[in-house]
Amino acid sequence: MKKILPFLIIFAILSSCKKDIVKAPNHLIERGKMVNIMYDLSILDAMKNQNPTSLEKYKINSKEYIFKKYKIDSVQFVQNNLYYSSDYKGYKLMYEEIKARLDKNVKSTETLIKIETKKIAAKKIAEEKLKSKKATDSIKKSKEKQVKEADSIRKIKERKLS
Repeated sequence: MKKILPFLIIFAILSSCKKDIVKAPNHLIERGKMVNIMYDLSILDAMKNQNPTSLEKYKINSKEYIFKKYKIDSVQFVQNNLYYSSDYKGYKLMYEEIKARLDKNVKSTETLIKIETKKIAAKKIAEEKLKSKKATDSIKKSKEKQVKEADSIRKIKERKLS
């Protein structure tokens, strides 16, 4: 009996861990939609932290925007967030999915920035070449004008001498 008691206690502990800590809410948001909501909230929070006046300038409340976009209310979001967070491993997977999406967006944004930077640099070089060519052309025209003036002066002197 002494050997069976520890096994029963361990079994009772392990079987009690299987119970849901938080019951599913009445209006359960599907996992994919919840990931999208959390992703959008992450983006809006990042915007608010990077440039606090950006959202205030347009009078955007990030949470109200999300609630309207996904047609949910704050209570429903809190209940669903609590439900999903009660499963630590599942919640961690959700956040890893969100992080992967954010990383993908960062890479594509960096690529776009590099492309734009190259375009701007190429445009600057083209403008500088154009300015240089105009300057060269104006110097050339000035020299041609000087040569013409010198020729006309020489012709006038030749006429006077003859």
